[in-house]
Amino acid sequence: MKKIFTLILLFGIAFTTALAQAVSYPAKPTDISPLLIGEAIPAVKVPAANGQVFDLNARIAEKPTILIFYRGGWCPYCNKELAGLQKAQADLVKLGYQLIAISTDSPENLNKSITKHQLGYTLLSDADLAVSKQFGLAYQAPAAYAKTIAEGSAGKNTDKLLPVPSVFILDQKGKIQFEYINPDFTQRISPALLTAAATALK
Repeated sequence: MKKIFTLILLFGIAFTTALAQAVSYPAKPTDISPLLIGEAIPAVKVPAANGQVFDLNARIAEKPTILIFYRGGWCPYCNKELAGLQKAQADLVKLGYQLIAISTDSPENLNKSITKHQLGYTLLSDADLAVSKQFGLAYQAPAAYAKTIAEGSAGKNTDKLLPVPSVFILDQKGKIQFEYINPDFTQRISPALLTAAATALK
């Protein structure tokens, strides 16, 4: 009986350790393992700015998509990127693309960004970073961001993570044709370079 108890105890410890390892995330943005060119994105359903569930895969099936991951409306580099994308939107739409951006912001905070920057493209809420985790973009946020990400996500970012800012160009099957992923959050792809990449894929 004692041996059985010991085996059960050891199994429990091993299972707990394995589970802890399974839910750990990179400590640095340089250590992420993102989806690669040629891979298909996972099934994604998240809230849009209006709070309604948005089926990303269904929308992507309609036309090629430029999918942007950004940190949140509290990030000045992200705000500059959003504004730049708005200026480039007309050219990208002419090429046949749609723009969709996803961040850790709650729907309420997404609406603030839409109003502030007069955005004409779709913003989605990945407040718990479920999508960022699936794309392999999530990493542990520095402690200094704890209050900021809690407020931005309306308390849903309980794992205290951030996504590495990224841009993916997807075909209608959700396959990645181009990606720009930079662990330095101050560096974003320029609208001109993004437009050039989108043009080259046509």
